[in-house]
Amino acid sequence: MSEDAPLRKRASGLGRGLSSLLGEVAQEAPIAGATRNGVQMLPVGSLEPHPNQPRRHFDEKALLELAESIGVRGLIQPIVVRPHGQLYQIVAGERRWRAAQKARLHEVPVIVREFDDVETLEVAILENIQRQDLNAIEEAEAYKRLMDEFGHTQEALGRLVHKSRSHVANLLRLLDLPQPVRSMVAAGELSMGHARALIPAEDAEALAEEVVRRDLSVRDTEKLVRSSKPRASPPARGSAGAFNADIEALERQLGDMLGLRVKITHRPDGGLVALSYSSLDQLDMICQRLSGERI
Repeated sequence: MSEDAPLRKRASGLGRGLSSLLGEVAQEAPIAGATRNGVQMLPVGSLEPHPNQPRRHFDEKALLELAESIGVRGLIQPIVVRPHGQLYQIVAGERRWRAAQKARLHEVPVIVREFDDVETLEVAILENIQRQDLNAIEEAEAYKRLMDEFGHTQEALGRLVHKSRSHVANLLRLLDLPQPVRSMVAAGELSMGHARALIPAEDAEALAEEVVRRDLSVRDTEKLVRSSKPRASPPARGSAGAFNADIEALERQLGDMLGLRVKITHRPDGGLVALSYSSLDQLDMICQRLSGERI
């Protein structure tokens, strides 16, 4: 990826444009020989993965299940590519491309776009996040790349992916963890909530191994980290204090899942869960999650 790729201002709502690109156009029937901006069929061998694709881990069992489905129904969702020398580089859809090969397809439907390096990374991140395909470490590494190489701020990244700035900041903090702990998160052995709890630990790697071995919850992981600190533990709290801590842990857990600030107000006769959003795109994301739509 070129490090001197030009920075440019883009219209807001790229995520909404991506939904149109990857969603609505998928309903069109693939047309062989279509124009460059339409859906066309290309040989599987003419496509190549992007070396800086944010997604690094592909579950083999899930790939085989997708390949079986493709073998029966074909590949309905087009793969988004860009011209790259004599081949086409995959911008979005590497998992579908891999599964298509396992299904022994000779051709796949594609959409060709003239994306530059920064647009390619942005679209790849958006597709994976909206499909919930990235683990927390992959997402954090992709954000850091956009910040380091293309000058994105945390606020700009939040707007790009329709998440809060604090969500982006919390993800970036995960990169301060030792590599073995990051690998556990990437492998799905630890959740983002577990990883966040381990950040202040002096020996995060040893504690992470204990968390995995004992199958501890996020709440128990926070207790483990506090008890491992050399300073004296705080005075024991009453049941009300412990209950409030549980509510706060639940707020953090939901916030990590949604990328939004979550506030829970509990009363004896019920309660209230409040989701804070800062843009219409974030509100749209909330509505789609609640309605069960795939973004």
